[in-house]
Amino acid sequence: MDIYGSNKPMVDIGRRTSRPPGLSTSDVGILRSTILPSLSLHTGFSVASFIAAKATDRAELKDFAWPSSQVANAWWSAIGRHICHDGVSFCAVWKALPWTEKVLLSSVTIWGLRLFCRIVSRSLARGKDDPRYTELKAKDPGFWKSAFLNLFLPEAVFLTFITLPFTLPFRMGSTTPSCLDLSSEAAGAIRAMGVALFGAGFALESMADCQLELHRLERTDLCRHGVWSIVRHPNYLGDTLVHISFAVMNVANSFNPVVLLGPIANYVYLRVVGGDAQNEPSQEERYKSQDPHKYAQLQTWRREKNSFWPSLSELANPWTWVVYASGLVAVVVEEGFREWAMQ
Repeated sequence: MDIYGSNKPMVDIGRRTSRPPGLSTSDVGILRSTILPSLSLHTGFSVASFIAAKATDRAELKDFAWPSSQVANAWWSAIGRHICHDGVSFCAVWKALPWTEKVLLSSVTIWGLRLFCRIVSRSLARGKDDPRYTELKAKDPGFWKSAFLNLFLPEAVFLTFITLPFTLPFRMGSTTPSCLDLSSEAAGAIRAMGVALFGAGFALESMADCQLELHRLERTDLCRHGVWSIVRHPNYLGDTLVHISFAVMNVANSFNPVVLLGPIANYVYLRVVGGDAQNEPSQEERYKSQDPHKYAQLQTWRREKNSFWPSLSELANPWTWVVYASGLVAVVVEEGFREWAMQ
């Protein structure tokens, strides 16, 4: 009799991985079990978003797939594939997950849903394509001929690696045992560290978006107050902390060093491919030709504040401590939920 109350071969969840009939543990590698399925899923989202974007001439629909495909991949890896392939119920799969993996899956979901709602609401309020993509289309008359290979597909590749911290632990637990042997106290402390990082990053990202929207309703200059007084791109810094937290949570459970590729890939994307690497040059070009006042503010802001990582002087910034306190609150909330769930 297995954990689901049937006489079928046991299907391991969480720290262990289910295996299709005829496939032994030694046959399953990270490429086959995790990377290729993730690439297929994210490519599917990219194809769908490209078709919709081209039909509506709004390339920003690509951004809709960024958080939604990550959440979908996490839930499919942790829950969906067991329901579809192994014929078990949602409740049985959820119950079998270790607490740390429940926290990990919940964190990914909370982060992804908030970001998705933010992107959609911003798009609806704007009523037209994002200025970044409008500029690209204006510069390249054949934009749509190369957009899939140049913009949509590369994101699918990046997302395949970015999602490793919340796909690999659900898919390869038993085939790649943790390289760490931690006591329950040490694992709990590391999980709390991950939760604190998530809480701080999530709060920073959320406050940055909220404060920017409120600022735009009242003024037309650059937003440089609130968490925007810490760095020039607090939303991207918050996103980075969130993805680092996913890797840290892995350390508390079935850690595989490969998951470190997740936050690294996310950071490279934000700093080199998209994020502030794409956003700030676009702002500078638009402001220089359309809004000299904002352009002057941007130049001053660049001299005063770092782009991504805060300087040590920001320890005197009260908003830095608001972000820090948010991380502590997240730890208290998670511990409260854990005690309630264990009763």
